[in-house]
Amino acid sequence: MNQNMRNVAIIAHVDHGKTTFVDAFLKQSGTFRDNQQVATCAMDSGDLERERGITIFAKCTSVEWHGTRINIVDTPGHADFGGEVERILSMVDGVIVLVDAAEGPLPQTKFVVGKALKLGLKPIVVINKVDRADARPMEVNNEVFDLFANLGATDEQLDYPILFASGREGWAVENLNDERINIEPLFQKIIDHVPAPVVDADGPFKMLVTTLHMDPFVGRVLTGRITSGQVKTNQMIKALDRNGNVVETARVSRILAFRGLKHQAIEEGLAGDIVSISGFQKATVADTLCDQSVTEPMQAQPIDPPTLAMTFSINTSPLAGQDGDKVTSRMIWDRLEKEAEGNVALRISRTDTTDAFEVAGRGELQLGILIETMRREGYELSVSRPRVLFKEENGQKLEPIEEVVVDVDDAYTGVVVQKMSERKAEMVEMTPSGQGKTRLIFHAPSRGLIGYHSEFLTDTCGTGVMNRIFLEYAPYKGDIQTRHNGVLISTEGGKSVAYALWYIQERGPLFIGAGVDVYPGMIIGGNAKMGDIEVNPIKGKKLTNMRAAGKDEAVALVPPTQMPLEAALSYIADDELVEVTPKHIRLRKKYLDANDRRKFERGRL
Repeated sequence: MNQNMRNVAIIAHVDHGKTTFVDAFLKQSGTFRDNQQVATCAMDSGDLERERGITIFAKCTSVEWHGTRINIVDTPGHADFGGEVERILSMVDGVIVLVDAAEGPLPQTKFVVGKALKLGLKPIVVINKVDRADARPMEVNNEVFDLFANLGATDEQLDYPILFASGREGWAVENLNDERINIEPLFQKIIDHVPAPVVDADGPFKMLVTTLHMDPFVGRVLTGRITSGQVKTNQMIKALDRNGNVVETARVSRILAFRGLKHQAIEEGLAGDIVSISGFQKATVADTLCDQSVTEPMQAQPIDPPTLAMTFSINTSPLAGQDGDKVTSRMIWDRLEKEAEGNVALRISRTDTTDAFEVAGRGELQLGILIETMRREGYELSVSRPRVLFKEENGQKLEPIEEVVVDVDDAYTGVVVQKMSERKAEMVEMTPSGQGKTRLIFHAPSRGLIGYHSEFLTDTCGTGVMNRIFLEYAPYKGDIQTRHNGVLISTEGGKSVAYALWYIQERGPLFIGAGVDVYPGMIIGGNAKMGDIEVNPIKGKKLTNMRAAGKDEAVALVPPTQMPLEAALSYIADDELVEVTPKHIRLRKKYLDANDRRKFERGRL
C-alpha cells in the first residue's frame, strides 16, 4: 500500500453541490494563497459547463493534507454523462456520496452508488446543504441507508461514516450540534476510512487509460491510475488493447500530475498516483499502457450501452454555408470519430447514404451538448428527431425503460399523472415530500419522454422538477401518440415581413420575427390545430393611392417563441429536422419541396 496517498471520487445528483465542495477542498487545504482570486466552481472549466452550471466531463485534482496526498475526482451529476462516471471508478478506492439535505437521494445518486458498491468501494456519506430552510437531514440519512441496503451493500459498506455539511459555507460536522468551523472532519474521514491504494511498487509499469483529451501542443493525453511499478520521462512503453494486442509502442514525452488546478510536469510517476501521459498516437480509453515485458492487459469496467440515437447529416438548406466553414460530410465524420475516441458512451456509425451518420448516446442532453460544441467550432449540420434503440430477445421486441422521479406542487399531480399515463408510464410510488409538494416515481418508456420536458414545465408552471435515468429493457409498450399539433411551413424564400406575420400569428405561435431569412420548407411556427399549414411570411402589403378602412391599422406582433437547441430537438416530428449553424438554429421539413412532402406522406418517396 502507498500509505501517503488516497484516491476518492465525489458522486452525487445534479446540483447537489459536488463542484462547490471541491472548491472548499482546494481553499482549505492551502492549495490557493489567501489573497488569490479564484472563480467559484473552479473545476467547471469549459464554457458550456459554466453557462449551464453542470459538470460535463470528469476532472481530477489533488490536495495535500498533513503529509497525505488526496486525489479527488469530480464527476458529472447528470445521467446522460454516466459514461464519464463509470470509467473513473476504477481509479479510486473510495467515494464521497453527496446528498442534498432537502431532496434526498435521486436517480443519478442511485445509479452511480450501485456501480461503486459493486466494485467494493467504501462510501463516505455527506448530507450537504443542511442550512436550507426545507432541510430534513435525519430523514435523508435514513433514505440513504435504505438505498444502500436495496443496492446490495455489504455489512462493511453499510457501516459508513456520515457527515453533515454546507459546501457553500465550507464546513462539515459529525453531529448537527457540533461547532461549524471547516471541513477538517471530512479530510480526516477520508484518511481514516478510505483505504490506501494497493499497488505493486516493484512490479513492471501498468496503467489503465480511463480518460483521453487532445492537447494542441503535445497531442493525445492519456489519464489513469498507475497500479504497478513506475514510469519515467523518455521511457519506451507500449499500449495493449482489451484482447492483449499491441496497439503501438511509444516513448513517454511528458508525465503530468494533478496539483491543485494545475497539470504539473513531473519526471517520474509512482504506483498509486493518478497521472497523465503523452507521446502516443493511437492508444485510447480502455487500453493498457505498460512496460515492454507485460503481455496481459488490465480489464476495463463495462460501459452501459447507448439507448438513444440521432442522425447527423450535412446542411442541405438554401442558407447552407453562410455561417460555418465546416460543412462537408468528411469534416463532420472526422469530428464525430474524434469525439467517440474519448467518449466511450458514444457510438457512431455510417448510414446507407454518404452524407448522414447515426450517433447513439445516453440521452438528449448528451447529444445536445455534442451538437452545441460542434456548432461553436464552426460546423453546420442537420439533426433528426431523437429515437430510441430497440433490442430483440427470443423473438420479443424490447425497448428502454426509464425511472422518472418527479417533484411537483400538490396542485399539479393530477395533470402530471394523466400526461405520463398517456405516454405508457406506470406509477410505482406517490409520497408527500413536505412543503406542499408530492414525489411521484414512474417507470416510463424512453420514447414517450422525448419532447415531454417542455410540456411538463408548462403544465407545472415551471415549478416541477423531473429526473430520469435508464432502468432496464422491457417488452414493447405499444404505440404512443407524439406531437398533436402541426406546424406553419414557409412557401417562399426571402426576408419575413411584419405585415404577413401579423396575419399568420392567428394560426399559432411563431418561432421567428420580422426581417428574418426564410426559405421554402422552413418551419416558422406551430399550428394551434392538427395538420400542417403552408403560409407566405414574405408577402407585403399592396400599396395603392386609394384609402381603405384598415389602412392605418398598427401591426402588433406577439414576441416569437424562442427555440433553443434542446427544445428544438424535442419539438420536431419524424419528418422534420433541426438546422444547426454557428449563428442560427432553424426548424425545417426533411423534404423542402411541397410535392416531395406529399409523395413521402403517400409512401412514394
